[in-house]
Amino acid sequence: MANASLMPLILASASTTRKRMLTNAGVAVAAVAATVDEEAIKESLLADAVPPRDIADCLAEAKARSVSSVHPDRMVLGADQVLVQEGRVFSKAKTVDQARETLKSLSGKTHQLISAAVIYDGGQPVWRAVSSANLSVRPLSDDFIDNYLAALGEDAFWSVGCYQLEGLGAQLFNKIDGDYFTILGLPLLSVLDFLRGRGMVVA
Repeated sequence: MANASLMPLILASASTTRKRMLTNAGVAVAAVAATVDEEAIKESLLADAVPPRDIADCLAEAKARSVSSVHPDRMVLGADQVLVQEGRVFSKAKTVDQARETLKSLSGKTHQLISAAVIYDGGQPVWRAVSSANLSVRPLSDDFIDNYLAALGEDAFWSVGCYQLEGLGAQLFNKIDGDYFTILGLPLLSVLDFLRGRGMVVA
């Protein structure tokens, strides 16, 4: 079996944001989309009253396990993010109306983003991390929401909160407590620490 530490890390995700974070941090990475039904898994976990933190962890592991089953000789990183507000776990919007409803629900309130990462090596889980951040959304008018969604276009459907903090999404908030990378969808600093220990990045 080949040495996984000598080959690029596989990111079990189609997320360009997560791949860009890793690449910008100097990690050699290849992206392979995981074939898992995230919504079905989430609904099952919610029905069993699984805490949001564990939902994020389970989804991240499902992605890593899926891709690792096809590439057992490679190190595979799975990641996922859950948004929770007042006990409600949100899902990604699929339509403009759903995105509008999400933003109205978040308006004037504080929500939590929970980002999880799980790494498989040799077909087995070897590492995991979960981190969270709290984000306070300023009161948003209906006109602002409509104009914001018009400007954002289909990008509103890429993140569970209908925002990208590194872009127009910054306009939504009046306070943020937490790690920037966690908000973007990956506990990057923890991932880098693990990869340094495995010789995947320069120590």
